[in-house]
Amino acid sequence: QVQLVESGGGSVQAGESLKLACVMSGDTDRGYCMGWFRQAPGKEREGVAAITDDGTPTYVESVKGRFTISKDNAKNTLYLQMTSLKPEDPAMYYCAAGHNDYDCPAFSYWGQGTQVTVSS
Repeated sequence: QVQLVESGGGSVQAGESLKLACVMSGDTDRGYCMGWFRQAPGKEREGVAAITDDGTPTYVESVKGRFTISKDNAKNTLYLQMTSLKPEDPAMYYCAAGHNDYDCPAFSYWGQGTQVTVSS
């Protein structure tokens, strides 16, 4: 079992940046794939970025070149650096993790989310 806690959300102007963090606790010694998802009111949850246990990232097309997913294994922390935020980016952002052996690319663990608001 793992627990995921996100932080770093907030309210910014369009064009500005935010960096989200997700701290993993619990059974952190296993290998995990991890990802960031977002859900805006009235919309379906959308995968934003993911990273494999060995550090290979993938992104949804709409954030390529603007968002960067990374992780610090020593700190058990996943990051999402968001730059050039657009009015279509506001949502609740969720961190997720999946066991490398039997979940990935699916995810079994989810955080509670951190809100991102972008004003134009």
